[in-house]
Amino acid sequence: MTRAEQQEITRQRVLTAAKTEFAQRGFRAATVDGIAERAELTRGAVYSNFPGKRALYFAVLAREAEQAPPPSGRHNGHSPSAALGMFARTWVQGLPRITDYHYDSDNKFLSPALSLEFIPEIMIDERVRRCFAQLISLDAILLAATLDELDPQHSPTRSLRIAEAVLTILYGATQLSFAAPGATDPDHVIALCEHVAHLEGEPVAPPAPRATAASVTTVDEPWSPPAAIDRLHNKPARTGSGIVSVLGMNRISAIREILRASPQEHRLTLVIVTNDPAELAPLARLAIADFSRSLRHAFPARAIPDIQIIVDEAGATAAACGLDRVTDDTEFTIATGTNRITARAEGPGAFRAVAEHANQRSTSLQR
Repeated sequence: MTRAEQQEITRQRVLTAAKTEFAQRGFRAATVDGIAERAELTRGAVYSNFPGKRALYFAVLAREAEQAPPPSGRHNGHSPSAALGMFARTWVQGLPRITDYHYDSDNKFLSPALSLEFIPEIMIDERVRRCFAQLISLDAILLAATLDELDPQHSPTRSLRIAEAVLTILYGATQLSFAAPGATDPDHVIALCEHVAHLEGEPVAPPAPRATAASVTTVDEPWSPPAAIDRLHNKPARTGSGIVSVLGMNRISAIREILRASPQEHRLTLVIVTNDPAELAPLARLAIADFSRSLRHAFPARAIPDIQIIVDEAGATAAACGLDRVTDDTEFTIATGTNRITARAEGPGAFRAVAEHANQRSTSLQR
């Protein structure tokens, strides 16, 4: 085996051991020494793969979400109400039940619910909490875009309001399920999400698009991105021509403007990057995996936005775009043709600048 293959095997051993440790002892009581002992590795070997216990916890949860089996029951609702009901039904299948909680002979609390301490761990770190808020915003924007595709009569602002309400209900139900198992009635949660599809209200004007501050540079450079997974559709990403936008964790909510300005004839790829890939990249993978699993089950494929989402943990895709350094505030966009990068822009408004350039180029070529 190559060194990289050996490292991956060790990493998976650590993750498997950590899953057992977290499930049996809970995140708070779990120790790196206990994980190392379960994996039959040294403490140093664990730390050489993960910088700390929380990074390992997020990585375990991300792997579990990505490897979760397909949801059971019917799927693909063909109306907003039916689809949101199925979305909620898929979500609540993963909530802990009263039977998930056990007590040993000393009445010491034990729980196999791996996610029990996820929200509390998010809440205690402002940096992590801010990034998680951006990921929830991404979920709401994608859910709203899916509702728009399913029912074109929906206005984008109404769809976003509905999406935010549904996610508020589901995350609230999740927290209550962990705090008071058995207190949440799944059927009531599902019915409430179905009812939210009929939410009305005064129309709200969409936010004005930001002025295009970035300038476009026309280039002719090789485009050879590494293999990557499209986390939204859970399949290999397509790396042909299109527009690729690289966004740091603090800039993810810019996807709303990006979707609004995206030229339909150009494939759109969103690449999420961070300067803390050990903790924040697994957090992004977890949030997208949980959300997209429910989305794919609940909505017909034609309604899911034709956008690829890559979580670029190693920064390899960003490097292929021409970025040698990324931060949580990165905003960088390129236009690509067949194996070539044709334009790039960096900073606020980068996507809009490149999209306008790509439209002008397409128009001139048609002439």
